[in-house]
Amino acid sequence: MISISLKEKDDKINYIKISGHADYAESGFDIVCASISCIAITTVNSLIRYDNNSILYTEHDGLLELGIMKHDNIIDMLVDNMIDLLTSLQEQYEDYIKIVR
Repeated sequence: MISISLKEKDDKINYIKISGHADYAESGFDIVCASISCIAITTVNSLIRYDNNSILYTEHDGLLELGIMKHDNIIDMLVDNMIDLLTSLQEQYEDYIKIVR
């Protein structure tokens, strides 16, 4: 199962940890893992492209930790969009994804 942990301060998300593997299908064919990876990496790349100092992140096999270092309308919109997409996936694949706030 993929665990997504969110931490908030002052009603803004300031930390996201995505860890684990969905085990929906064998490696290379797991659409749940691929979807989450695509959403997360696209968001990280967008945040870096918008403001290189907006985040700190660590990524390796089965783990992405993302610290939100700045907040403005665009940064918060990108982060909220990522959470909305991940929540939608959780609703469709609830046995494989768990979001904890």
